[in-house]
Amino acid sequence: MKTKILIPLVALLGVVFAACAETPKPATFCRFVPERADDFAWENDKIAFRAYGPALKEKGEDSGFDCWLKRVDYPIVNKWYKENTEGKSYHKDHGEGYDPYKVGSSRGCGGLALWIDGKMEISNVFTDSKVIKCTPEESVFVLSYEYKVGGDTYTEEKEISIKLGDRLFKSTSTFKKNGKIAADLPIAIGLVRHHKTDLVSKDLEKGWMAIWEPMDDSELGTGVVIDPKRIADFQLLETGKTLEDHALIITKTDAAGQLEYYAGYGWKKAGEIKTSKEWNTYLTDFSKGL
Repeated sequence: MKTKILIPLVALLGVVFAACAETPKPATFCRFVPERADDFAWENDKIAFRAYGPALKEKGEDSGFDCWLKRVDYPIVNKWYKENTEGKSYHKDHGEGYDPYKVGSSRGCGGLALWIDGKMEISNVFTDSKVIKCTPEESVFVLSYEYKVGGDTYTEEKEISIKLGDRLFKSTSTFKKNGKIAADLPIAIGLVRHHKTDLVSKDLEKGWMAIWEPMDDSELGTGVVIDPKRIADFQLLETGKTLEDHALIITKTDAAGQLEYYAGYGWKKAGEIKTSKEWNTYLTDFSKGL
């Protein structure tokens, strides 16, 4: 099922911008981006992300999350996409930030996978998207996934919300297996480890894991926070293959087939999170506030 577009594209974008117009002031923002191969992008004053949609189903991307590293507090999503079509690549930092983060078929920053027989079973790109809310203070949207594993059909409705001021977005997924609520479904929450030397940290009693890595001329921390009572295990996958090494928190869906967690990043060049220690402290403090 492709992402639903029930009105002409120009009209659709007009509605989106009217309902959630960008301003030079700090604000959250989210939208479907059909002009860039069906991305879905979201941001606040600290972080920005994108997920991959139907147009990329056969292109080697799937359900991992891509970090857009920003170092300004105003929205950049529309600006960067527009400039990219005009030849100003968002893969280069022109003063506001850029996208150097490699995802491919990895989990990226906080992507999910089924955890079956000790390995990840990964969904493909999202099949549908829907904006629920888009205000300066908070944006909420839903991404839908559908895929087969071992003859079974799994669906996931992933509701993502991002609030102003946070370095982590919230993700609440509802899973079904063959049309029925999938309770106690084993799930892996992942952070891709780009280099063998990347520093992996965790505090499972407080409910977080993190990776700190070099990123061109700076450094980046990615992280996941979850209710520690929901953690069943921690796994560090080391294959030596590009985009296949991961830090994983292993958990399960609840009786309603749901899973709730948070994911995000801190970029040294943005000037607020400058070390692995500072990033780990942020995750600890965030977990206390849940």
